[in-house]
Amino acid sequence: MQNFLKPFALFALVVALAQPANAVSLIRDPDVEHALKRLAKPVLDAAGLPSARMRILVVNESTLNAFVIDRNHIFLHEGLILRLKTAEELQAAIAHEAAHIANGHLARRPVNARAAQTIAGFGVALAVAAAAASGNSEAGTALGIGVSSAAQRGFYGHTRAEEASADQSAVRYMSRAGVDPAGAVRLMALFSGQELLSANRQDPYARSHPLSRDRLRAMQAAAGAARGKKGDNATANYWFQRAKGKLSAFSRAPKWTLRRAGDSGHKDIELMRKAIAFHRTGKPKKALSAINSLISAAPKDPYLQELKGQILLERRQYPAAVSAYKRAVGLAPRDALILGAYGHALLVSGNPKAALPQLERSLARDRRDARTLRDLGGAYARLGNNGMASLMTAERYALQGRLKDAGIHAKRATGLLKRGSPGWQRAQDVLVAAQTADKSRRKK
Repeated sequence: MQNFLKPFALFALVVALAQPANAVSLIRDPDVEHALKRLAKPVLDAAGLPSARMRILVVNESTLNAFVIDRNHIFLHEGLILRLKTAEELQAAIAHEAAHIANGHLARRPVNARAAQTIAGFGVALAVAAAAASGNSEAGTALGIGVSSAAQRGFYGHTRAEEASADQSAVRYMSRAGVDPAGAVRLMALFSGQELLSANRQDPYARSHPLSRDRLRAMQAAAGAARGKKGDNATANYWFQRAKGKLSAFSRAPKWTLRRAGDSGHKDIELMRKAIAFHRTGKPKKALSAINSLISAAPKDPYLQELKGQILLERRQYPAAVSAYKRAVGLAPRDALILGAYGHALLVSGNPKAALPQLERSLARDRRDARTLRDLGGAYARLGNNGMASLMTAERYALQGRLKDAGIHAKRATGLLKRGSPGWQRAQDVLVAAQTADKSRRKK
């Protein structure tokens, strides 16, 4: 896990989404994302959405919010995850956002076709996500893809009718999935009273998801009438506590973590949180002792090996870190973030030739990881392939919404790569997006 702003990383990657002055970032961690995927699967399946394809991503914001901007991603603020007390409450948030997708609310967003095509081309409109995360329609203009301010406001804001529809659908999905819909009522109650606050004091969720006491009463009635077989709450609670425990261990003060390490009720999560706290306080022996104990108890858990690799890497113990990441890849060969971390460890240890295929495999599975793009650029440059190095830099800037910078590197890439090759075509895509952004800015 790496954070470019703090001495100890939040996770495998923090990706800037908007302009530096207003940076919103994603927390990318394979363990956390796996846990959220496990929690989301039953409600996504109940909603008829492709759970294998969809990603639940964490926004590095302490406020309470959740939102969608396309059919493939659900964004949750870290602050929301840390504030919730049960797995059912988090599953309710996911079910609600899934309902906006399943009910076709996104299809009615007034986004022009060219913008939508650009969003699809880059995997996810991160700069628009920044706007949704902050509740500020102007933040999304950093992407510069020709979406008007009015369209941006419509892009992620929901009407009261849509909210009522999503509430009812969320309860149905939870009931079908065997998740207690009372979690949805508790989630709604968390936001009750927001309408009485001035706009600048409301959580972003209240600004993008209009609230009302009528909605709360309707939710209570729907949850009370819901029938369905209850699922395995113990398993769901474990994954909720694991995600919450790891997030809090990296974001809260180590002393706070050590005092509350056992709050989850699971010994392995307690030990994981202690390992992270020891690592962050400069006690590597204690950290490694804790993580090795965890690995002994669960030798087939790839996320423990990944955490060990991070601890070793940040202590500059490169050969040992590479070995830990290699074991993690062996246990989870399809996990893009673990592949990317392994490639990163190989690169910083001085082996770009070995790093390159791992980083390419990572990028093929997840194009949202800016660190993988950065590392790929570095690996290509060190191996003498300056055309691909420029392409990786262009795509990284495009992912971050920095299309002016992306265009400069894309133009360089098109001059270095073979005309008509896959890399040249990708550079052309970035160049077209950058030119469209420039024309859009000139018209304003």
